[in-house]
Amino acid sequence: MSRIVRFHETGGPEVLKVEDVAVPAPKAGEVQIRVKAMGLNRAEVMFRTGQYVTRPTFPAILGYEAAGTVEAVGPDVAGFAVGDAVSVVPCFMLGDYGLHGELVNAPAFGVVKHPENLSWEEAAATWMMFVTAYGALVDIANVQAGQTVLIRAASSSVGLAAIQIVNALGATPVALTRRSAKRDELLKHGAAHVIATEEQDLVAEVNRITEGKGANVAFDPVGGPEVAKILDALGYLGIFFQYGALDTTPLAVPVMPLLGKDLTVRGYQLFEITKDPARLERAKDYIVKGLASGALKPVVAKTFTLDQIVEAHRYMESNEQVGKIVVTA
Repeated sequence: MSRIVRFHETGGPEVLKVEDVAVPAPKAGEVQIRVKAMGLNRAEVMFRTGQYVTRPTFPAILGYEAAGTVEAVGPDVAGFAVGDAVSVVPCFMLGDYGLHGELVNAPAFGVVKHPENLSWEEAAATWMMFVTAYGALVDIANVQAGQTVLIRAASSSVGLAAIQIVNALGATPVALTRRSAKRDELLKHGAAHVIATEEQDLVAEVNRITEGKGANVAFDPVGGPEVAKILDALGYLGIFFQYGALDTTPLAVPVMPLLGKDLTVRGYQLFEITKDPARLERAKDYIVKGLASGALKPVVAKTFTLDQIVEAHRYMESNEQVGKIVVTA
C-alpha cells in the first residue's frame, strides 16, 4: 500500500485526497520509484478541473513529474537498478500514469538518472519546464546567438527555463509580464528586458530593444487577444509558439503582419518531443549537460508536503509564484 493523490470528481483543490492504494509491481517497460519530491504543473490543475486535453476516469490519479529512488524494475527494462536516483520526463498522458504519491510506476523511456548536483526538489522540478522550452526554442526554432525571444508568462517555471535556455544560446530573452511587480525578480533570473504589457506599449518596447527589427520568436502559454500585439512585435520570418491555453478565447491573428512578415503561427506541446525517441534523447542530453554545468538550474518557488497537496494547488491557482511549486513525500 502507498499514499497516492487521487480525486473522485472534477472541481477545486478540495477534491484532492491522499489515499492508501495498492501499487502493482512494475510491468514490462516500467520502473517503480520511491518518491522523494513531486513537481506541480498547470496541467494537473486543468486535469483536476476537467479542462485538460484528456478527461479523468475516476478515481483519477495525476502528476507528471517526480524524483526519487528506483524501488523495482519491470521486465525488459535495462539501464536501471534498485537504488538509482532518478526523475521523470512527462512523456505520457495524465490518467495513464500518475506520479503524485509515495510509490509510483513510470514508463522507463521517460526515466532519467539526473545529475548529482540536483536536490530532490530541483530534480522533480526539472523536466516539464526545460523540455517544454527546449523543444520550441532549440529543437524547432533553432534560436541563434543575437536573436530576440519574447517569453510570455515569464515568471512561470517554463518561462524561467526559457530565459535560461535563451541566455545559454547567446540570444536575448525579453520577459513579458502583465504588471511590473515581478520586474526585479525576472531581471534577477536572467531576463535581459522586462515588458509589463498592461503598463507599457509592447510593440514600441520591442522595436526599441531590437532597433526596429522586431523579435525572432515568441513563446506564449496564454493566447487570447494580446496575441495580436505579440505578432505585430515579431520581425520578418518570426515564429509564434502557442504552448498553453490559459486564455481559451480564439487567437487574434492580424492578417497584415502575418503576410507582410511571413510569420509562422503554430501550436506546440512538449509531447511533440517526448513521443519521438530520437528527439527525446537529444532533449535529455542537452538538459542533463546544462544541469551538470550549471547553465540550467530549476527555480523552486515554494515547497509543500504531500499532506498539503490541496494548499499546493491553491497556491498554483493564485499565480503568485515565481518558478516551480514542489511537493515533498
